[in-house]
Amino acid sequence: MVSRIFTSNSGVRRWIAGSAALLVGVALLSGCSGQSGGSATLDKKAKVSLTVWTGQEEGAEKLLDKLAAKFEKLHPNVSLNLSPGASSTEDLLQKLSASFAGGNYPDMSYSFGSWTSQLESSDRTLDITKQVADPSVKWSEFSKAAQETARPTGKKTIGFPAIVDNLALLYNKTVFDNAGVAYPTNDWTWDDFRAAAKKLTDKSKNIYGYAYSVSGSEETTWQLWPHLWQNGGDILAKDGTKSAFNSEAGVKSVNFLRDMAITDKSVYLDQTDTKFGQLFASDDIGMITSGPWELYDLGIAKTKYGVTYLPGTNGNHATVSGPDVWALFDHKDANRAYWTYEWAKYLTDPAQDLQWNVAIGNLPLRSSEADSPEFAAQVKANPGLDVMAANSANATTARPTVAGYVGLSAAVGDAVSQVLQGKGTAESALTTAAAKADKALKAK
Repeated sequence: MVSRIFTSNSGVRRWIAGSAALLVGVALLSGCSGQSGGSATLDKKAKVSLTVWTGQEEGAEKLLDKLAAKFEKLHPNVSLNLSPGASSTEDLLQKLSASFAGGNYPDMSYSFGSWTSQLESSDRTLDITKQVADPSVKWSEFSKAAQETARPTGKKTIGFPAIVDNLALLYNKTVFDNAGVAYPTNDWTWDDFRAAAKKLTDKSKNIYGYAYSVSGSEETTWQLWPHLWQNGGDILAKDGTKSAFNSEAGVKSVNFLRDMAITDKSVYLDQTDTKFGQLFASDDIGMITSGPWELYDLGIAKTKYGVTYLPGTNGNHATVSGPDVWALFDHKDANRAYWTYEWAKYLTDPAQDLQWNVAIGNLPLRSSEADSPEFAAQVKANPGLDVMAANSANATTARPTVAGYVGLSAAVGDAVSQVLQGKGTAESALTTAAAKADKALKAK
């Protein structure tokens, strides 16, 4: 996606970048010095100065500055000191790690979702579980995946969701019309999807029904997870220490994609992660599974497209999401803790989120924002955004945030890429991937 989503090019690219930074930060997080101290008793009128690392580029930073000024006007005793925190969002984890060791860490920071388990293990985060249980917070308005990412181990809530996304099915109306195939609906099954992809494929014109990344990156891996979940599988065992994808559900999921690629020859196999979006925009691919970051470019290309939920299995249309969070940090100061929470809550309330996420073209954080005039304007500019917002309800499971997920993802991505290119079976590839993944999880 273009710079309108100021954190990165897409949910999966945020995740890839975050995972790379996690490899640098994980060792640093384990060796922290003592925490700072402050007031043990809350005084809501006491003057408080909070440091906030936003991880944003200039355009988004200005919007946050405006919201911070409004908050300060409402609460004159609070000063909010906002800055990007690092030269890029990807560098924030390393910066946080160094600040933990030096005792000069911020009160709140933007965080990629893939970092949250590591941040919790730093023993520097606030636990706001009791506060967000208050009905007035309306925590349930966040998607399940976003809630789980903010509660990485299920023990503590370390912050509020910051950005949400998900994978949906995008279809090219020109390709469908030329092939005489009916458009997808939210009720489609994967059998419907496969049949349509075969009909849409025209090798004489280099047109494919579907596209899939075989780069072996997280783009390859996260596209598999909805299939796995819909087939009843899991990525990790319940205790998070071993992989669980090497199962009947996993084999079935990979074989479905293999059959489309090898038997039907209806899948364009993208070695780069980037070409499939361009080919879809130029009417050379009938369907892709992608997210809100794709819509702006399709509008620029004047592509005729539509958006639906992912196809489902027995009525289950589970999708995958890559939420980011506003992580909150503990300075052992009751006043700072109170106002850090209040600022995060204010920022993620619907009225402010409409001036932040919705204003820059992201999906709204909360389900209650879907009927707002502000979001309607964005939907008019980017048709299908409303479907993706509704699709947040299908984001019921979060991707793992454990450090070992980096190695697990690489192992699965390589396995899927090999199988889709006709090298080995799903069974053998996933067995090899599971051994590599378990080693990565053990070494985390």
